[in-house]
Amino acid sequence: MKSMKALFVVATLTASSLAMATGGGDRSFARMEAARKVSMEAFQAAQKQKAEAAVAESKAKAANRANG
Repeated sequence: MKSMKALFVVATLTASSLAMATGGGDRSFARMEAARKVSMEAFQAAQKQKAEAAVAESKAKAANRANG
C-alpha cells in the first residue's frame, strides 16, 4: 500500500510538472479534480452499499433467531 501511495505521488508530481511546462496546468488540475470527485462518489456509494448489506445481514440473522 505504501509503494502504491508513493507511485501515485510521483505520478501526480510528474504529471503536474509536465502540464505546467506546456502551459496546461489549469486544464490538468481541472481534470484531476473531476477524477477525484468521481472517485470519491464511487467510494462513498461502495461504502453505503457495504453498510446497507451489513444492516440487511444483521436483520436477517435477527429474524432467524426470532423464528428459530
